[in-house]
Amino acid sequence: MQKISTLIIDDEFHARENLKLLLTEFCPQINIVGEADGIQSALKQINSKKPHLLFLDIRMPSGAEGFELLDLIPDKSIRVIFITAFKEYAIKAFKANAIDYLLKPVDIQELKNAVAKIKLTDFTNEQNNQYINQLKSLTSSLGILNDKISISNKKGIKVIYQKDIIRLEADGNCTILFFSDNTSYFDTRTLKKYEQILNKNNFYRAHKSHIINLNYVQEYSRELRPIITMKNGVKIPVSRLKVKALTAILKSL
Repeated sequence: MQKISTLIIDDEFHARENLKLLLTEFCPQINIVGEADGIQSALKQINSKKPHLLFLDIRMPSGAEGFELLDLIPDKSIRVIFITAFKEYAIKAFKANAIDYLLKPVDIQELKNAVAKIKLTDFTNEQNNQYINQLKSLTSSLGILNDKISISNKKGIKVIYQKDIIRLEADGNCTILFFSDNTSYFDTRTLKKYEQILNKNNFYRAHKSHIINLNYVQEYSRELRPIITMKNGVKIPVSRLKVKALTAILKSL
């Protein structure tokens, strides 16, 4: 049996190691020819080792999107299995559109099923281009790719990833952003403006003075008054008009 030469691309070391172990044990048709933690190292190995298959993290926290790499690969016939930590709303869309993906943490049976569908002569260049464009369009419509925003004040402009924002708090007509590394940043835009530009799948305006990142919510309590406790321990008041909608959102996470 001719093995499928495979490259693993993920900037998380433990994620790469775990996937290598699973592939080695449960997918004998796979030959791992290398691994990469970013776009540049991946391109070098793709050009030198010419793999048939990529396991690719769609969004790499170090700052690169998996799609950036796909745009740079000259051989568009390479098959791709995407690795994702996206929520259920995105996974349902992936399934409906026949997108090959693995959800972190990787399930053994899902991995075996995904690999079993791969054949060395699967796609032509044109078909693979259509496949990649389909995924780009899908993720864009879900708000997955629009992850970077710029924030500005008198000191300058800062480009950030939305996933790093824990919460936002109004300060008059300006906004203070609080990040996962315990830093904060003052921006001259209003909280209402941020409500418009932030990914609505991840952010919710729980109060006239507060927007929260739902991924950082630890607890919701309504003993004395509605309160959200964030993972860093900060407590955020919830407007009574927002309680019903917010609890429904939290139950769906």
